[in-house]
Amino acid sequence: MKIFWILLLNVLLAAPALATVTGTEVSYSSGATTMKGYLAYDDAIEGKRPGVLVVHEWWGHNEYARKRARMLAELGYTALAVDMYGDGKQATHPKDAAKFSGELKNNLPEMTARFGAAMKLLRLHPTVEPRNIAAIGYCFGGGVVLEMARRGFNLRAVASFHGSLGTEHPTRKGMIKAKLLVANGADDPFTKPEQIAAFKQEMDAADVDYRFINYPGAKHGFTNPDAGRYGKQFNLPLEYNPAADAASWQALQELFRESF
Repeated sequence: MKIFWILLLNVLLAAPALATVTGTEVSYSSGATTMKGYLAYDDAIEGKRPGVLVVHEWWGHNEYARKRARMLAELGYTALAVDMYGDGKQATHPKDAAKFSGELKNNLPEMTARFGAAMKLLRLHPTVEPRNIAAIGYCFGGGVVLEMARRGFNLRAVASFHGSLGTEHPTRKGMIKAKLLVANGADDPFTKPEQIAAFKQEMDAADVDYRFINYPGAKHGFTNPDAGRYGKQFNLPLEYNPAADAASWQALQELFRESF
């Protein structure tokens, strides 16, 4: 029996450390506004690693954004689920979500400042390699990260999931430094064919390295398991699509492997 326990101890000591994702709430400032984010990383990994900003849907900084941050931490990144609305503000009704997101969309300098504050916080974290930063976003957040890429932020990769494509400030050649991934639902009524065409024309004219994927049968919110519940509750064309969710997450991992 003594030999058994010695052998078992040796096996346990030789085994690699189990992944332990640490998730902590963090506060940072943008001007006079306090932002309440969530930082996740695997503390079993030694050394610095790429950092990823996660921008929330129009509902605000909620558990879904934090879940995606933890999923990225499990892949070996340090992820910051950012707060774009300030004070951790969340919407419980589409009218409030439209108001909160609209206020920021109509104030590009404030959007830029808040994104920059989050990026600064992430770059300064001791687990992060500051030259290797990416940004992903969902719905409203997808539009935000694309807009920030257009603004010339020093990002290695940017991914938008069922995000808005249009802009009042089209990019110019040399402005976008990141590789882009746009994961779109082919049956998303919020994304019109003419918007897709305009986006591709904009990216091609600026010689941007991008990949646009249309997932057949996928509607708006296809990555969020709660999308259908929201859709029924508020009579919105939202629907979770497990196949498109899995495929787009795999595409994101491929993007990161190519970018870092």
